[in-house]
Amino acid sequence: MQFSESWLRTFVNPSLTSEELSHLLTMAGLEVEEMTSVAPAFEKVVVAQVLSKDKHPDADRLNVLTVDVGQAEPLTIVCGAGNVTVGMKAPCALVGAKLPGIEIKQAKVRGIASFGMMCSDKELGLAEESAGLLELSDDAIVGQSIREHLDLDDHLITLKLTPNRSDCLSLQGIGREVAALTGAPLQGNSHAIFKQSSDITRKVKVTASAACPRYSGRVISGVNAKAATPAWMVRRLERSGLRSISALVDVTNYVLLELGQPLHAFDLNKLSGDIEVRFARAGESIKLLNEQVVELKEDMLVIADGKNPVALAGVMGGADSAVDDATTDIFLESAFFVPSVIVGKSRLLGFGSDSSYRFERGVDFAATLAALDRATQLILDICGGQAGALTEVCAELPVRHPVKLRASRVLRVLGVALDAAEIAQIFSRLGMAFEQNGDEFLVTPPSYRFDIAIEEDLIEEVARVYGYEKIQPVATQARMRVLPQVEAQRPLSKLRQSLVLRDYQETINYAFVEAAWERDLCGNSAPIALKNPIASQMSVMRSSLLGGLLGALRTNLARKQPRVRLFEIGGCFFAQAGSYEQHERLAGLAYGGALSEQWGSPARNVDFYDVKSDVEALFAPRSLSFQTAPHPASHPGRSARILLDGRAIGWIGELHPQWQQQYDLPQAVLWFEVELGALTQGNVPKASDISRFPPVRRDLALLVDEGVTVQTLLDAMQAAKAPKVVELALFDVYRGKGVEQGKKSLAFRVLLQDTQKTLTDIEIEENLTRLVAALQTQGAQLRM
Repeated sequence: MQFSESWLRTFVNPSLTSEELSHLLTMAGLEVEEMTSVAPAFEKVVVAQVLSKDKHPDADRLNVLTVDVGQAEPLTIVCGAGNVTVGMKAPCALVGAKLPGIEIKQAKVRGIASFGMMCSDKELGLAEESAGLLELSDDAIVGQSIREHLDLDDHLITLKLTPNRSDCLSLQGIGREVAALTGAPLQGNSHAIFKQSSDITRKVKVTASAACPRYSGRVISGVNAKAATPAWMVRRLERSGLRSISALVDVTNYVLLELGQPLHAFDLNKLSGDIEVRFARAGESIKLLNEQVVELKEDMLVIADGKNPVALAGVMGGADSAVDDATTDIFLESAFFVPSVIVGKSRLLGFGSDSSYRFERGVDFAATLAALDRATQLILDICGGQAGALTEVCAELPVRHPVKLRASRVLRVLGVALDAAEIAQIFSRLGMAFEQNGDEFLVTPPSYRFDIAIEEDLIEEVARVYGYEKIQPVATQARMRVLPQVEAQRPLSKLRQSLVLRDYQETINYAFVEAAWERDLCGNSAPIALKNPIASQMSVMRSSLLGGLLGALRTNLARKQPRVRLFEIGGCFFAQAGSYEQHERLAGLAYGGALSEQWGSPARNVDFYDVKSDVEALFAPRSLSFQTAPHPASHPGRSARILLDGRAIGWIGELHPQWQQQYDLPQAVLWFEVELGALTQGNVPKASDISRFPPVRRDLALLVDEGVTVQTLLDAMQAAKAPKVVELALFDVYRGKGVEQGKKSLAFRVLLQDTQKTLTDIEIEENLTRLVAALQTQGAQLRM
């Protein structure tokens, strides 16, 4: 939120410099994002009035002016501005003035001495472009410093407010904060005083009372819509980032900034029948003030007349009922809309407004009438007219439930010993009603504070007003003890360390992903959709970590990273029988070279078996098995299900060429994803004897059909339970000469060993016979 410092100081004016005020706000949680001067530094520029204007004898485009600058004698100034007229008031830079990029000196212009320069707003550094002199109002005092007249020593302050502080989206709200922080008195606007001078009213019916518990309005007739907005109001609006439109619209915007209450003015003569606050009906549409035609949905709250919707409640008014220069009668609206009804509508429609920004966060429902009266008074003062009677419909307003605060809890959280009297003073400065019982407080939040719900919220308020800078760090003093580490449970830090040692880097991605990712990579045509997504490409909850890893991969490739290894630990979400489940998973991705570029090994790209070894290393010493199975994200022939003790716990594969092409990936991507629970459950090591006797190695060369997998044969040999076999491993695969078509030769290394003695040939042969018998059941034949 941007505002003028001088405007803020009309509410509260502490004895602080601009820099000190900025620091105070930031330290209180209202971060000052930027503070800039409204004008560059200059001096000796005053309000001047043109007394006479004569053509320059030697220049068609120049005029010789006689100018009153508040001195004993008028000055002669040569001026080339096209809009100069006798009697107008404009800035005049006197001799010796230093303007941005120029110093004013006495000079002769085409033979005539000029004792100063009449100025445009561009020459004063107030605008990028200008069409002529800066015309000043008639009430400008001749000879007064232009800095004083235009308040050019002012600063523009921009706050970066957190979403919970909607009460500070107004000058009055910020003024309340400064008053509470400094103890300076709050100078609020005096109560609006005007007389009801018209009996014209408009009936209001609130059908959706739960969504709009308070709606008030007033007819103001006989207004002059062409009246000029006062210069002081235009200046405050512009310094708050709003341009002046017309007096009627400017007043509603001014009260919005001043009090934080959005208002809207309807052209009364463009309304048909009574006003109704209701939800939109099927098939209705409205053309808004921004010329956008919106097809209304049934959860959108609207303001309607007897025929059609005339405004989208809390967001924007309709173009067909907007005020214009021909408007003579208006219906001025001030209402409270429940935040949950308004939230998300602007994002859904693709635009926002100052009104929706405030209604989404909550406005002060107790100030609705005060804002209406304030706007009414301003309109009567500026545009004239007659104010009608108040029309108001009020239902059940939000209830501010008391919150309990214990002084002992304040000490425990903040580490600062504040007595009950200090805490009570802080609540009083914040305008919070409370009941005190010893060191306990029962605090009722004011109507404009939507962010006070629990004890910690009150502790934060105490800390802010007391001053974060006063809270000194205290060394922790506590009895420390080492927590037990369950040996059968592997900590996540160990898993992370294992992957980092294998060149992987951890990423953290949003759990909100594109619906296309779920459809393409997971085959999930009905993902969990978000009701109010923060962006169109983050509309559903992920059921796999792969999409986020691919997004991170593309980011790295765009930054010329040739070799990428990524992993993520996070939740995946599923809809089950009318409820939702979250499963924790670990996923990894490998792209580019198998090894970093070096001289010791030839360059080659990462392949399926590189990633398979990474997965096996994660689960070591437990053994995994891999079962060929299709996955929507994987290459049809390079995809496998990961099994642990016969149970499926994840997937491994190479990204499908279709998705590789769609996501602009030049090379193949290898990926895996496993259940985190299967990884964190470890086996407690068991001690066993180390054999002092040498192992015996035997090699088994087998001839099998091409379709027989190595895992099938390994499983068969493990099932044979040969007692002296300590290791089984494949060390060779052969196809070619000597092996018939459709067959392949597999060679396994078999290590046999006993911890008590050296194995005899008979024992070795018995164990090998068991293995061969098991292999023959799978159709394997020994090669001779």
